[in-house]
Amino acid sequence: MKNVYQSLMLLIAGATQQELARQVRYLKVENEILRGKLPKRLTFSQKEKNRIAKFAAKLGSALNELTSIAHPGTIRRWIREAASGVKKSVAKRGRPKTREEIRELVLKMARENDWGYTRIMGELKKLGITPPSRNTIKNILKQNGLDPGPKRGEGTWDDFLKQHASTLWQCDFYAKKALTLKGFRDLYILVFLNVESRRVYITPSTFHPNEEWVKQQAVAFLDHVKESDLDIEMLMHDRDTKFTASFDAVFDQAGAEMKQTAFRSPNTNAFVERVHSDVAAGSAGSLHHLRRTAHGPHRGRGS
Repeated sequence: MKNVYQSLMLLIAGATQQELARQVRYLKVENEILRGKLPKRLTFSQKEKNRIAKFAAKLGSALNELTSIAHPGTIRRWIREAASGVKKSVAKRGRPKTREEIRELVLKMARENDWGYTRIMGELKKLGITPPSRNTIKNILKQNGLDPGPKRGEGTWDDFLKQHASTLWQCDFYAKKALTLKGFRDLYILVFLNVESRRVYITPSTFHPNEEWVKQQAVAFLDHVKESDLDIEMLMHDRDTKFTASFDAVFDQAGAEMKQTAFRSPNTNAFVERVHSDVAAGSAGSLHHLRRTAHGPHRGRGS
């Protein structure tokens, strides 16, 4: 290769100006044909870029006509970078690695909760973190010996329900617009549901669900439970601020365990949430009950 290059240089050195022009035209055509047979995108090492920039630096506007290996603007950028002496960092190819703090958070969520990869993705989004892909989370769990599915730890949510359903109650507030002499106002009821039997206790409704009213409904509900053939050992409710400390205290004194649902996890209170749709549809006389603020509890499905 060296001998061919030397022979070419000797030929050029001994050529006349006219012959030199013909030789350059030939080399340009040959280079264009060769370039046409190569891939559209070529990659160059930094050493190759510097070498091209060295010989292209003094060509001026002729560079626009001569170059076919790369766009003239690209070569001029190489010339500027070579002149400045600043080395451009090369981006790493392939999918970027998941940040270590996200990996640790994924593992923490998996080890401390009965969550699979889908739930973990959702929890990361709630924290304002853009989650990795599902496959990435699954691979992180597998690499650390964890099952990517939701069944992990001592028991699942289904296991918990099967164990406690007969004595587990859920409660939630339901509000509906009611037309009064003062216009439309929010009317509230408090719904209690036994998970196993689906029996429902609905309190009298009120326009003012304050602390005293909520406490009174807790006492009335416990009295109802004592008169029925059901029992209560655990009560679940969401984080609505209307569930005050005095409300929880009524059940604590009765020996019932209180459980709050996790943040933004309505599915854990899904049984009583379903009653809302029944009330909204007017099933089991619920709408009729809701409009009457002075009447006693309603027993829904399963009663």
